[in-house]
Amino acid sequence: MKLWGGRFTKKTDDLAFAFNESLSFDRRLFRQDITGSLAHVEMLAKQGILTEEEKEQIQAGLQGILNDLTAGKLDFDPQYEDIHSFVEALLIERIGDVGKKLHTGRSRNDQVALDMRLYVRDEIPVLTGLVKDLRATLKRRMEENLETYMPGFTHMQKAQPTTLAHHLGAYHEMFGRDLSRLHDLRERMNECPLGAGALAGTTYPLDREYTAGLLGFRCATANSMDSVSDRDYLIELLSALSLIMMHLSRFCEEIICWNSNEYQFVEIDDGYSTGSSIMPQKKNPDIAELVRGKTGRVYGALMGLLTTMKSLPLAYNKDMQEDKEGAFDAIDTVESCLSLFNGMLATLRFNKPAMERSARGGFTNATDAADYLVNHGVPFRDAHGIIGQLVLVCLEKGVSLDELPLEDYQAICPVFQQDIYEAISLKTCVEKRMTKGAPGALIAEAKAEKQVQ
Repeated sequence: MKLWGGRFTKKTDDLAFAFNESLSFDRRLFRQDITGSLAHVEMLAKQGILTEEEKEQIQAGLQGILNDLTAGKLDFDPQYEDIHSFVEALLIERIGDVGKKLHTGRSRNDQVALDMRLYVRDEIPVLTGLVKDLRATLKRRMEENLETYMPGFTHMQKAQPTTLAHHLGAYHEMFGRDLSRLHDLRERMNECPLGAGALAGTTYPLDREYTAGLLGFRCATANSMDSVSDRDYLIELLSALSLIMMHLSRFCEEIICWNSNEYQFVEIDDGYSTGSSIMPQKKNPDIAELVRGKTGRVYGALMGLLTTMKSLPLAYNKDMQEDKEGAFDAIDTVESCLSLFNGMLATLRFNKPAMERSARGGFTNATDAADYLVNHGVPFRDAHGIIGQLVLVCLEKGVSLDELPLEDYQAICPVFQQDIYEAISLKTCVEKRMTKGAPGALIAEAKAEKQVQ
């Protein structure tokens, strides 16, 4: 059965039907489609467009279809064009002609718009929960590593000493922003398009606000043309998902580097690693690499929908059917990546001695040596030059600033005294950084919390 056809005199070409159909992928919207239909019928009866008896028959039929699909007792019939025609045809088959009244005052255009909004709205709490779980794991790993020293990098070169907790905290902030974007999106998109019809509403006395309330929307959409042609919320979702993947990818890149023989900062659990078919010594960070790789896949979904929408005139166009497969794939991809990455992070083993050894090399305490001079009255720009000269001396002698004899310090600047070594120790370098957001402040806050507990 088609939802259209009276105006046509011949059967749709088989290849054209296959090209046009969407049941193969929009079948996952069956819960949202039936939920929307149940609310629509409730509203039609309230407005006197359907009788109470008709409402009860249709709702019972719809509920039966929903139960059978949920239980896996019903197969999706590929002869139908989309989930909407499948459900409606099955309803008519089960309850007779009264089922034909389901579509009163409704178009597939507003039905499609509703189903996808409901689906996205249902998925946002799932995504939110996964991001929250990841942040909880990050928080736990931070608490375990408040005083795990490591080098901080700029330009992929050692810059200043920090702590692993401070480093992980940066990702904790990133994923916090991801949560706020998902929350904002849900609030903004929570308007109901049902009742907009094909594009210009309907002559039936629909109560759109009542339907919106039944479906848990904040309100009905304000413009019927925009209602059926708006995909902004999907573009926002894909943008938010792309940012989540970008954050995961950055983190994966670091884990991949840290896992290398050159760094040896971490060891990835066997459950999240694979081996080589030819090199028996290999333990590859495949999960991290795949998460990094799948970032491009999610970006592709965003760019695909932006490109689809960029030149569409009002109102609905069949191009908009292309909103679904990319969005479904992106949602599935991000949910699996968040879950897998969280498991990998929870079981990651940090090599604290290797991190600390690395932090001691590369002159990460050079800025603190300059600050020592500033605290003894030397202008910072002069101090900067003095420490640069000392670094050259260290490079010539093959030692670090910690190992350079005091006489070498004093040969370049007599201000230096024995306390320079304490001033440039890793512990001092980290714990004296007490400005908000710095690693020393994080340690102090954690200690204060412990005392309160």
